[in-house]
Amino acid sequence: MVSETELLSSVPTRLWIGGPVEATGGATFPVHNPATGEVIARVADATPEDAVRALDAAAAVQAEWAATPARERGEVLRAVFEAITARADEFALLMTLEMGKALPESRNEVRYGAEFFRWFSEEAVRVHGRYQAAPGGTGRILVHKQPVGPCLAITPWNFPLAMGTRKIGPALAAGCTMIVKPAGETPLTMLLLAQLCGEAGLPDGVLSVITTSRSSAVTAPLLNDPRLRKLTFTGSTPVGKKLVEQSAHGLLRTSMELGGNAPFVVFDDADLDAAVQGAVLAKLRNGGEACTAANRFHVQNSVRQEFTDKLVAAMAEYRLGNGVDPDTTLGPLINENQLDTVSDLVDDAVSAGAQVRLGGKAPGGAGWFYPATVLTDIPSQARILREEVFGPVAPIVGFDTEAEGLAAANNTEFGLVAYVYTRSLDRALRVAEGLETGMVGVNRGVISDPAAPFGGVKESGFGREGGYEGIEEYLDTKYIALP
Repeated sequence: MVSETELLSSVPTRLWIGGPVEATGGATFPVHNPATGEVIARVADATPEDAVRALDAAAAVQAEWAATPARERGEVLRAVFEAITARADEFALLMTLEMGKALPESRNEVRYGAEFFRWFSEEAVRVHGRYQAAPGGTGRILVHKQPVGPCLAITPWNFPLAMGTRKIGPALAAGCTMIVKPAGETPLTMLLLAQLCGEAGLPDGVLSVITTSRSSAVTAPLLNDPRLRKLTFTGSTPVGKKLVEQSAHGLLRTSMELGGNAPFVVFDDADLDAAVQGAVLAKLRNGGEACTAANRFHVQNSVRQEFTDKLVAAMAEYRLGNGVDPDTTLGPLINENQLDTVSDLVDDAVSAGAQVRLGGKAPGGAGWFYPATVLTDIPSQARILREEVFGPVAPIVGFDTEAEGLAAANNTEFGLVAYVYTRSLDRALRVAEGLETGMVGVNRGVISDPAAPFGGVKESGFGREGGYEGIEEYLDTKYIALP
């Protein structure tokens, strides 16, 4: 494997607009290693003028890229998939260095993220319209799909590769050009991806990456430019609401993958060992820093104590440490602010009467670490039952009847994903249909799949990514009336 020093020296740190370019004014901002707090790189700090440069490039090649045969677009995406796969170890190490997750987690993300390019390389040639006789005999109806045009993607820090590929893949497959604004905490992975796309044959201007420490100021001119036709965002609900407001002026097509407060519901007929295994995956995948992470554990009271004991034992096996350490299974949180957020939510619950069964206190020292934590006897007013913790904390509460469990699971303004464990097929279907979420995992702790539609309801957003549905977000429907 390439060394950390060699890898960091090879990654682009300038903006990517038809290739590497300096930011206007030459400013840069630091990228930190969450395990040590040290600066590992400085990247170009884009200005609003740079954002307009990226849109100029995207608009200039939009028509040409849209006219490129779908098979050729798909082959470029397939070539990028193969390039990511060939350099999987480099991407994994880079993500661990800038985001903190343990290397096995990073390797899993590389496989998952690359798959969006393979999936949408195949979907590029499966964009269908329709042709039919008008029912009244007045002519023919031709329905045609065509790319919406230049797009802006704003991606989060928790999955530096996959949150980009999940948007870039379908946009490019549909014939759209795209500008990506990655999170300031984790810009390096996206810059490396842009470089690989160029090496794989993607024409200049089709994909640009603008890195910045001033996101709202830099994206504002794009949202107000009539040449931009689509905004896709993954991040917090408050920021998503602001972006929807800002995009309303130009009536942009928007898709929003926002916050979650995922319930994990365990019924008394569940296989408890399987439920615990799924709970660990749903809670500690990505260190708990995932919108799909189980946030509240609702366990039927007759099995709650047994489930709790087993979950404590399973989560106690996780070793906290630097993500590059081969013995580490739980890396640091992304930054000091996130560490403070997790600590505050746990402290609030404990002060209200919650019991700490595992963890519950940051170890201190260098880096932004928080241990795997289990809380019980959570009072209903505790913030941790209402707010997304985004960390390795599992609060457990009980319920008696199925109706009570379903009501507790739905008692949130969010609706991204829920998890259900039961041996009863009837109950599984009944509860899954009753849950107010865009996705449900039945006896599964991980549900994300590039071939499945990903997205939520209520304040978790709208639109879908992945699956057959994912490419539709980047296509307009045109009706052509024929005699």
